[in-house]
Amino acid sequence: MARAVWSNRNRFRAGVGLGLLWLAPAWAWATSEEELFWKSIDQVNEGQLRFLEQAPDKPVHHLHNHIRIRPDSLKTGWVKLEQCHEHLDAFPRSQIVYNADRIRRLAITRHQGIGQAWVEGPSIQLRETGKGASICIRAETRALEIVRADRFTLHNGPYMRRFLDGFYPMRVSLQVRLDAKDLRYAGSQPAPQTGFRVWQEPGQVRYEALFEGILNTALQFERVPEP
Repeated sequence: MARAVWSNRNRFRAGVGLGLLWLAPAWAWATSEEELFWKSIDQVNEGQLRFLEQAPDKPVHHLHNHIRIRPDSLKTGWVKLEQCHEHLDAFPRSQIVYNADRIRRLAITRHQGIGQAWVEGPSIQLRETGKGASICIRAETRALEIVRADRFTLHNGPYMRRFLDGFYPMRVSLQVRLDAKDLRYAGSQPAPQTGFRVWQEPGQVRYEALFEGILNTALQFERVPEP
């Protein structure tokens, strides 16, 4: 795992077994942009993972993940991914970086409030991102671990919104659609608690997380014989 460093790019890494989320200042800004950046430094948390009871007053970076586990996923580990980032921070240059070994067929589906956005290898390159901007992608990710023939684990994360050695609040929403009809949800890590809520519904599982620090999650599934 790479360290956060002071660089000439703002760098993000997105979860779902794909990477993490970095914040680093751009190399050159207008004075007003620089003032706004340093004004927000006092919101940084330097501690470990901490779930939050309430969101901060202003909108935080919100990552939406929609995953489809298909019947062939149980053999290959590859699942369908749709991902949206909302309430992005304003930076002249930034990138969303994915694990090259666990991502394929990466494409941008839409974006708003961003001057330019394009796919470059296992990354999304962004230019002139405005405050509160959003971007959505689709891809396939190898996030499903085949523990044995009848047990599977969906790994997600690490998620973080990081600046230097501290962390900002972040919100992650995950919805897992079970196209493999013989799969049943069997549990989560971490366990449901304040700031991390899990719902099981017919044909899907979803969770909502609000936190500071680094979050890794694992959803367990088991195969059950069809009646």
